[in-house]
Amino acid sequence: MLELANVNGFYGTSRALQSVDLTVGNGEFLSVLGRNGVGKTTLLRTILGLMSRCTGSIRLDGGEINVLPTHKRAKAGVGYVPQGRGILPNFTVRENLTLGTFAAERPASSIPDHIFELFPILKEFLGRRGGNLSGGQQQQLAIARALLSEPKILLLDEPTEGIQPNIVEQIEDVLIDLNRKNKLSIILVEQNIKFARRASSRFAILNRGSVAVSDDIKALSDDLIHQHLVV
Repeated sequence: MLELANVNGFYGTSRALQSVDLTVGNGEFLSVLGRNGVGKTTLLRTILGLMSRCTGSIRLDGGEINVLPTHKRAKAGVGYVPQGRGILPNFTVRENLTLGTFAAERPASSIPDHIFELFPILKEFLGRRGGNLSGGQQQQLAIARALLSEPKILLLDEPTEGIQPNIVEQIEDVLIDLNRKNKLSIILVEQNIKFARRASSRFAILNRGSVAVSDDIKALSDDLIHQHLVV
C-alpha cells in the first residue's frame, strides 16, 4: 500500500527525517512510537508533502507520490488527521465535513450515513460551529472529515491526546473497526502504548529522525519501551 525508501525530510536546510525505509501493507495498522521530538510528526508531514523539501521515494499503491503536491497526494488516497485536529472553528460541523469530500475521487453531494453511524454526535451538532465543540467531539469531527476523502491509508497524529477517557475509548474502537472490518490501512503516531498494542499489527520506533526498530507488534517488549520510550 505505502512504501518509503531512503526518505529524507527537511525543514529549510535542516534534515529532520533521515534515510527512512518503511512499508505499510494493505489493511495493516502501523503504530509509530518514540519520545517527543524524534520525528514522528515529521514522518507524517513528509508523507503528505508538507515539508520544505523531501528526497527519496514514497509510493502509494505502486505509484510515486513524492513528486506530487499535497492536494494531489490527498486525491491519490492519503487521509490525514493532524495533531491539534485542524478544525476550522468558524465553520459548522457540516461545513467542516463537506471540506473532506473535496479530496474524494467522487465528491459526495451529502454526508453519507455511515459517518454518523461511526460518530452519532456529529449528526446532532451539524449546525454547531466547530470551535464550540469539546476536544473529543472535535477529534471525532477531524477523523470523520478525513474519512470523507475516501482514503486508501489514514495518517493520525496522536488522536487520543488531551481527550476525556470515555471519548478516547470510542475513538479507539472506531479506528480498530475501520482497520479490521473495512481493511483501511492506518499509520498512527501515538504515546498511548496500551492502545498501540491493542490496535496495531506492526510498530516502528523512531529515534533522531531514523527508524530504530520496526517489527510485529508482538515484539514490542517492555525492554524496548524502556530503552526507546521512557523519559
